[in-house]
Amino acid sequence: MSLFISMEGSDGCGKTTQMNLLEQTLREKGYSVTRSREPGGTPIAEKIRELVLDPENAAMDERAEALLYAASRAQHYKEVIRPALDRGDIMLCDRFVDSSLVYQGIGRELGVPQVAAVNEWAIRGLMPDLTLILYIGYEEGLRRKNRQTAGHLDRLEQASEAFHRRVNEGYLTLAEMYPDRVRLIDATGDIETVREAVWRVVEEKIKAAERK
Repeated sequence: MSLFISMEGSDGCGKTTQMNLLEQTLREKGYSVTRSREPGGTPIAEKIRELVLDPENAAMDERAEALLYAASRAQHYKEVIRPALDRGDIMLCDRFVDSSLVYQGIGRELGVPQVAAVNEWAIRGLMPDLTLILYIGYEEGLRRKNRQTAGHLDRLEQASEAFHRRVNEGYLTLAEMYPDRVRLIDATGDIETVREAVWRVVEEKIKAAERK
């Protein structure tokens, strides 16, 4: 049984912690798991990650940014995601297409349809079976992020407050646009409460896949 699960959320939502816990739970239950991240996941994609997040590249055009993310994703698909699914693994991805839809489509105001079209070609039409959005409000996310980074911000993190507010609201919009695939998780609770909420949704999806 192969299954593709992505996890999304604004800065400070606790995504990395919950990815760690989900991977641990799946492995303990005997599932074969491949885990990766975006942008990145392969040597080429990691180089693109460095380029797109480097604060020295402040002059980068919004369309160039969107295309670089799509290029990274195309390489990631070929080297990691497709092979994992072909092996029958559960593929866990820390961010995927939905990040581009929100950050570039909504945050940069390039348009969700335009960004979706570029990425559909890059990933050969593949979308996750399940996308979990860990959602917290903008102010809480900012408070957590400031505590984590201690002032060391990448190029996207240095974007305007208006941009980050659009991103935060954009995740709610995304959940409304794709209700069959996207599940919104309240990430304001403690780590264990969020973990349980994540697992309930994932377990339901696994059971449905195993019945097919």
